Amino acid sequence: MVLVIPLLGTIIGTAVGCWMGSGLTRMYAKFYQFPVFSFQLDTRVAIWGVAISCGAAVMGTLAAVWRAMSLAPAEAMRPEPPSSYRPTLLEKTGLGGMLSQTARIILRNIERRPLKAALSVVGIGVGVSVLVLGSFMLDAINYVMDYQFRLAQRQDVTLTFIEPTSARSMHEVAHLPGVLKSEPFRAIQVRLRHGHRHERSSILGLTKSDSLYRLIDDQERQVSIPSRGLLLSSKLADQLDANPGDTLTVEILEGERKVQRCRVAALITEFSGMNAYMHVDALRRMNQEGDSSTGAFVQVDPARIDEFHKTIKETPRVAGIAIKSAMLESFQKTVAENMLQMRSFNIMFATIIAFGVVYNSARISLSERSRELATLRVIGFTRAEISGILLGELGVLTILALPVGTAMGYAFAWLATFGLDTEIYRIPLVVESSTFAYANLVVLISAMVSALIVRRRLDHLDLIAVLKSRE
Repeated sequence: MVLVIPLLGTIIGTAVGCWMGSGLTRMYAKFYQFPVFSFQLDTRVAIWGVAISCGAAVMGTLAAVWRAMSLAPAEAMRPEPPSSYRPTLLEKTGLGGMLSQTARIILRNIERRPLKAALSVVGIGVGVSVLVLGSFMLDAINYVMDYQFRLAQRQDVTLTFIEPTSARSMHEVAHLPGVLKSEPFRAIQVRLRHGHRHERSSILGLTKSDSLYRLIDDQERQVSIPSRGLLLSSKLADQLDANPGDTLTVEILEGERKVQRCRVAALITEFSGMNAYMHVDALRRMNQEGDSSTGAFVQVDPARIDEFHKTIKETPRVAGIAIKSAMLESFQKTVAENMLQMRSFNIMFATIIAFGVVYNSARISLSERSRELATLRVIGFTRAEISGILLGELGVLTILALPVGTAMGYAFAWLATFGLDTEIYRIPLVVESSTFAYANLVVLISAMVSALIVRRRLDHLDLIAVLKSRE
């Protein structure tokens, strides 16, 4: 009988999962502009889903089946004896007198069934953790965007030239309409070798002032460009198994394709790419060239930005232009659209989990204690008082589950950062306090709704049957 529920659930879950997976692939194809990117169901995932669901259902049923099998037939025909209650730990310390009668009943019932209470706390906590895990990505992305576009890249526009140009071009850039400040940079495509390892990358040559394009590590500390040697991102250094003081072979992949030797001066931890940096003068010396530049970082007067764009369109040496505000707006729009869909699914999952756990716990408690609660009604307890006994226990478990779920969600987010540590990007562990509050609030509301649905059943307790029963 129990297996019917997980089997039906896995069939529905697989179908819904395929539908959601197809939508997710379309989202990725649109975001990354993949020409072909289709969803394919991995049958191993579906089989694991069936196995885990059915295994959990069977394990949860074995205890009840074992208790039923261990009873003698004559004993099984008798009514279940009243539960055995003992003073709680709080009462043994002498503080029980500070509690009301209802509170003592609630604590005694929780202490009588510690495993059930612990599983309920963990189940409700999972709902909180799902919301924290789903929302932390938005917090992390917002932080990375602020880190990248406010702290590190403070230019308004990045110009890229058709080919490396002389210092005269930088003089012309500085005199374009609306330009407040400009800084040259030199980028060279290279292949870096260290022992038997090699990686294709580019070396970005920056000026010493680095006022527009600053190098900031993951602790938001500004890193100075060494006057000599390479500054490698920690991810690139890991791929090359290189440390400060090691010497790399640099194969320049443009011009005369020179091969040089360069020492690693320092490392920097960043959130994107596998980058290498040098002082622009050192990079030019290594490539044996003059004051050439690949492009420029430019700060523009907002009042004259249109005039600047118009002039740039008529400048033949400029191959490309990257406007930071446009990039930021486009990225935020795409991320907001995708994250809204993901957050909607997270809310749905968390609500279902919390609602289901609280509802099942309340229904089981009501089924087990309906005679007790009806007896209390007969001897004079009001509906509000017996509701307080049943729902108060659920309230205590829910309150205990909120910090547990918050800690679980933070731990899951921490584990997710390892899976998101790739060559292209790294996601920092950033979870805002508003995310924790939002996750707790959603689960708390769903638990309250679930408990109120069970509360209505208390109005239909069979008091006559309780009066006729023989104890």
